[in-house]
Amino acid sequence: MPDVAPLRLKAAVRALQRGGVIAYPTEAVWGLGCEPQDERAVMRLLALKGRPWEKGVILIASRFEQVEPYVQVPSNNALKRATATWPGPATWVFPATDHTPMWISGDHDGVAVRVSSHPAVVALCEAYGGPIVSTSANPAGRAPALTVAQVRLYFGNEIDFLMPGALGHLAKPTTIRDVTTGHILRR
Repeated sequence: MPDVAPLRLKAAVRALQRGGVIAYPTEAVWGLGCEPQDERAVMRLLALKGRPWEKGVILIASRFEQVEPYVQVPSNNALKRATATWPGPATWVFPATDHTPMWISGDHDGVAVRVSSHPAVVALCEAYGGPIVSTSANPAGRAPALTVAQVRLYFGNEIDFLMPGALGHLAKPTTIRDVTTGHILRR
């Protein structure tokens, strides 16, 4: 996959910095993202999806250090379990820190995080300097967007930026596992 055009990357970062909601390609489906610390941006993203805040959202990053402020590492073995799959298409739920906003963790004690190897996600998180919210680009109850056309059909001009790029090669969204037990929470 070619690198993300620098001007498009800068535009995506500017949109995030201004509290915007962006769409971007991920490992399997188009994602919606925003700044995790911006409650207004997260609530707007959730309203676009028709998703209750109580479900929580995933944070996606290019390096574990970017999500470290949000997670407690329960043990060295748990961390090894997660890092053995990263960077890559694996999402792990860690115990959340006291500093993790409730609009990120929802009504859960944990926070779902992924350190991606998808080139567009890596470029975006590196340029932004931190993690972003990652949730599938679709209204609740509808299939996740697999094309730019589907993203536009679902959200029209309600998103602030659509970052071009190709999806990864996964057939469905990433599996979510509990980092403490290794149990699968979502296939």
